[in-house]
Amino acid sequence: MTTTEIKSGTDTATAASTVRLNFAQAAPKVFRAVIGLDAAAREGLDPALVELVQIRSSHLNHCAYCLHMHTTDARKAGESEERLHMVAVWQEAAHFFTPKEQAALALTDAVTRVADAGVPDAVHERAAAHFDERELAQLLALILTINTWNRIALATAKRAGTDER
Repeated sequence: MTTTEIKSGTDTATAASTVRLNFAQAAPKVFRAVIGLDAAAREGLDPALVELVQIRSSHLNHCAYCLHMHTTDARKAGESEERLHMVAVWQEAAHFFTPKEQAALALTDAVTRVADAGVPDAVHERAAAHFDERELAQLLALILTINTWNRIALATAKRAGTDER
C-alpha cells in the first residue's frame, strides 16, 4: 500500500507505517489466482447475496478493510442501510432476510468458524434446501474466497477505507 491509497483526513505517515506488505506486488501470481477464484465463485450467484456473505464473513473475521469495501459495494448496488446493519445480528433479526439468505448466512458462519464446530449437517442441509448442487458449490467457494481475502487484508494490515478499486 502506498500513501496515495490513504484517504484524506487520516495521518498518512502513521497509516503508511502500519502496512506490512503489498501482497499484490510481492506475490502477483497468487494475487491474480485469488482474483480468479473470487470471480469464478461469484458466477451464478445473486450479487446481493454475494455482498451479504462477504459482509458476514468480514464481521466474523474482524476484517475492517473488507467490511468497509463490501458494505460500500452493497450500498452502491442498492442494499438498504437497515439490512446492512442487521447482518452482524442476522440470527436475531432473521425477518430482514429471506430464508435463502438466512441459509447462506448460516453456512457462512459455520465455514468461517469451521474450527469451532465444523460444518454441522443441519447447516449444510438448510443450505442444500435453498441452493442446487452447483449453486451450493459456488456459495462454498465464495465463502472460502472471502475468508482468504480477510486473511490477506488482516495479515498485511490493510486499512479500512483505502480500497483502490
